[in-house]
Amino acid sequence: MTGLCTDLYEIRMTASYLRRGMTGPATFSLFARKLPPNRGFLVAAGLADCLDFLAGLRFNSGELDYLGAQLHLPEDDLAALAKLRFTGEVWAVPEGRVVFAGEPLLEVTAPLPEAQLVETALLNFVTFQTAVATKAARCRLAAPHTALVDFAARRTHGLEASRAVARAAAIAGFAGTSYVAAAREFGLPAVGTMAHSYVEAFPDERAAFRAFAEDFPEAVVFLVDTYDTLQGVRTVIEVARDLPDTAAVGIRLDSGDLAELAVRSRRLLDEAGLTGARIVASGGLDEQQLVRLSKAPIDMFGVGTRMGVSADAPYLDTAYKLVEYDGHPVMKMSAGKLSAPGAKQVHRGDPGQPDLLALRTETRRERREPLLQPVMRGGARLGPPEPVSAARRRFERDLAWLPESARRLVDPAPVEVIPTPLLTQLTESLRHSLAARYHHASR
Repeated sequence: MTGLCTDLYEIRMTASYLRRGMTGPATFSLFARKLPPNRGFLVAAGLADCLDFLAGLRFNSGELDYLGAQLHLPEDDLAALAKLRFTGEVWAVPEGRVVFAGEPLLEVTAPLPEAQLVETALLNFVTFQTAVATKAARCRLAAPHTALVDFAARRTHGLEASRAVARAAAIAGFAGTSYVAAAREFGLPAVGTMAHSYVEAFPDERAAFRAFAEDFPEAVVFLVDTYDTLQGVRTVIEVARDLPDTAAVGIRLDSGDLAELAVRSRRLLDEAGLTGARIVASGGLDEQQLVRLSKAPIDMFGVGTRMGVSADAPYLDTAYKLVEYDGHPVMKMSAGKLSAPGAKQVHRGDPGQPDLLALRTETRRERREPLLQPVMRGGARLGPPEPVSAARRRFERDLAWLPESARRLVDPAPVEVIPTPLLTQLTESLRHSLAARYHHASR
């Protein structure tokens, strides 16, 4: 990805800043203004891609030629953009942590042109992946004792989204993904069975099952609902008699009344002595369906479309706002979009306590944990990329910390976020100062 991975106005503002020598340090804060309906929390995700993007930020010669020819940027602007790299620092909430509205997920401090140019990419990475990780976490809450697998790749909004979904779902505790490229990149288990087309391509169901068992004896999970689900289970039982005792046989249910079919399938399998056979269910599942299916004898759910696009809340109301420039706090005062000034920190206490939103310069609170950590300085990462498992461990800890009221899938009550007195004082002082200035200017 390059410097063109942004909106046009970012390039224009960047060029204007460079022309005028406006290169003082600027801090931008990225946060969600509010939570979507029925969300009691968010799960931070997308930071890894943000850091990769910042570390590689640059314009190549072809892109500069384009900016000159199509946007009519003069040679001086193009020369300045050719030298531009990200040289700043980033503080961020580590991936997998639970956050709430108004809390920064990350803050960027860099020369103003650099910090401005990266807005679009950072918002894109964090907004989408946090939305999906949060949706996946809700599925995890709905089925806490059943393995979940990402089946979303075929219906996400692009293959790059499929990659991000697999990773975000893994952060939220999914056990694997059907998307092989993501499994390879992130070290996740690749999971998959067969499609109806495979069964239809053979003379009959029995022939299809025998061929699959012969070709993939280590992954013998049969899709049984191409024609008649329970007859498909009976066919699996017949085929399984010829398999080695060590074969891990399973069936997948993909349509119909999954709960009832799981009960009846389990009975047939157990009566045939296949008590260890797994039952996998898929087909338009989300957290609401998972709640209804939670008591059925199902060992694994394949969760696809509705998780992969976060169907009931496909976006977050995120913002990337300038909060400090050249040593001075700044803020936006638009109605309904007021932003608090200054670089910030979030201090988290014991379960049941509100989070404290503070200025970063405030002293650390006793018995509270600061959420934002330095992750980049001088344009370089402060450590190697971490495995997905590290983010997943943080998620599991924070999920255990989260109050039951915030975990509810319907009508949750998020943890309260309270600004510290110093942040409140600075916000009010700056608001009155700006109001007086612009009231005087308008007279």
